[in-house]
Amino acid sequence: MSAQSNEPQAEQGKAHEVTIIVNGRKRPVEEKDISFEDVVELAYPGTPTGPNIVYTVAYRKAAGNRSGDLLAGQSVKVKEGTIFDVTQTDKS
Repeated sequence: MSAQSNEPQAEQGKAHEVTIIVNGRKRPVEEKDISFEDVVELAYPGTPTGPNIVYTVAYRKAAGNRSGDLLAGQSVKVKEGTIFDVTQTDKS
């Protein structure tokens, strides 16, 4: 009797990881959809938020070859190589 591998079963519950590019840096993500807030956190980890700090998120090469601007509260479907440009502005 031979031992069976449990690898295929273990892989079934695992999310598919893709690499996206945020401000020129490769970032692995497991989500198929990524939110505005998640992209900002990847671009500026631990950055405080407030009424004077505004973020602009532009994306291209998303699923379905989509491109555009991502607004707070929105999300976009990503694929391998989706590119995000995140800009932080302080309205002082």
